[in-house]
Amino acid sequence: MGAAEHPEDRSPDNRPYFFLSYAHTPAWSPDSGDPDHWVRVLYNDLCSHIMTLTDLPAGSPAGFMDREMRSGDGWPEKLSENLATCRVFVPLYSPRYFSSEMCGREWYAFHERMLNARTSGAATASAIVPALWTRLDMRELPYSVRHIHVEPLLERGRYLSNGIYGLIKLSRLRDEYDETVYGLAERIVQAAHETRLPPGRPRDYESTPSAFKPRGTGPRHIRLTVAAPTVDSVPKHRDAQPYGDDTLDWNPYHTESTRALSAHAEELIRSLDYRVTVVGFDDEDHGEDSQESRNGQPGILVVDHWALADEERRSRLKSFDAYSRPWVSAIVPRCRADLQNHRAEGRRFAEELERVMPTILERTRRGDARTAVNGVPTLKSFTRVLPEVVAYTTRQYLKNAEVRLPPGPNFPRPRLADPYPSSAPDTGNDPGGKA
Repeated sequence: MGAAEHPEDRSPDNRPYFFLSYAHTPAWSPDSGDPDHWVRVLYNDLCSHIMTLTDLPAGSPAGFMDREMRSGDGWPEKLSENLATCRVFVPLYSPRYFSSEMCGREWYAFHERMLNARTSGAATASAIVPALWTRLDMRELPYSVRHIHVEPLLERGRYLSNGIYGLIKLSRLRDEYDETVYGLAERIVQAAHETRLPPGRPRDYESTPSAFKPRGTGPRHIRLTVAAPTVDSVPKHRDAQPYGDDTLDWNPYHTESTRALSAHAEELIRSLDYRVTVVGFDDEDHGEDSQESRNGQPGILVVDHWALADEERRSRLKSFDAYSRPWVSAIVPRCRADLQNHRAEGRRFAEELERVMPTILERTRRGDARTAVNGVPTLKSFTRVLPEVVAYTTRQYLKNAEVRLPPGPNFPRPRLADPYPSSAPDTGNDPGGKA
C-alpha cells in the first residue's frame, strides 16, 4: 500500500453515506396519518446501523431523505446539493416510484454524476444500491434502470417476494426485516468504500430530466450517428490524439475523459429511458432511399468539423443534410482546450460545416438546444446539452412523423340491410335517415 493510500493521510469525509429516494404515497383520507411513516422508520434504522458500521463523527448525517427538510423555499437546491455530495444513491423500488417524475429526476442527476466521474476514471463501480420497498415485477422496470442489479440481501427469506414494506408491516417477519435492513446498510457502506465517488457540482433541479419515460408511452428509440475521422484518415497536420482505429473511438474531450464520446453519449441516452443504436457515419449509406428506410426513429448526428477534410465524406454529409427528416438533429463538439480548433484551419472547417449542413444545423438552432451546434466546448457542456437535443428531436418526431398503420387484409365493407324500410326514394343517406 502506497503512502497516499493510508487512512491517516486522507482528509476526513463526513458526507452523507446515502440519499434515500422514494415515491411519496398520497394520503387516502384527511385523518389517515403520515402515509410515509414506514419509510421514515426504515431511514432511521439505516442511519443507526451506518453510524455503528462507520467512523462518522457525531453530528454528521449518515443519510439524507427529503422529509428532513422544512417546507418552503430552497428545497430543490437542498435536494441538488445532497445528490451532488452523497456517496450512495438508494432508490426504493415500487410501482409508484417509476411513475414519479421527482424520483426520475433524482435518479438522473445522480447517474449523470456517476457518468462524469467515470469519464475521468475517478469511479468505475456503481454507487446505486436499489432496495425493494414493495414486490415488483422486474420485467416491467424502465429500460434506464435494468442494468442495475437488485441484490437479495439475504440468502433466504421473503424480501424479494414481500419487499421491505411487507417485512416491516408483518410482525411475524420482524426478524427478517431487521436482517434485511442490516444487510442493506452493510451494502451501502461497501458501495461507498468501493466507488469513492467524488462530490459533483449541484445540478439545477428544475431543468433536470427524468430517467423514466412518461406513463403510457411505448418504447422510445434514438439513432446516434457519429461522423469523425479515424487515426488513418485524419488530416495531415491534425493532432491524431482524439482519434482511434474506428470512427466510434473519437474522443474530442480527451483532456477531460478517458472514454470515447460515443460510449459516454450512449450511456447518457440510455439513462433517459431510451433504446439507442450507435453507428459510425462512414459505415452506412446516407442517400434518400437509405434515410427513408430508417424513418422509424429520431436521430442525432454528432459531427466533428475536421471530418470535412475528406472530400468524399463531405459530399456524403451534404447528401445526409439534404435528405434528412425533420426529426434529425445535430451536436457539434468543439473542445475549448484543443488549440487547433481555434487556428485558421480549424476555423475554416467550422465555417465549411455551416455550408455543408445548413438544414440540420439551422433546424437544431431553432429548437431548445441551439447551443448544441455552435461548438460544444467541454464534456460537461456536452453532457448537459445532449438530453435537450434528445427531447427536442423526439418532439419533432412525434410532431412530424407519419402515422403508418400495419398492412392488413382489405375486405369490402358489407352493406347493411335497412332495419326501417320506407317508401321514400333512396337519397344516399344512412339507413336511419341522418346524413
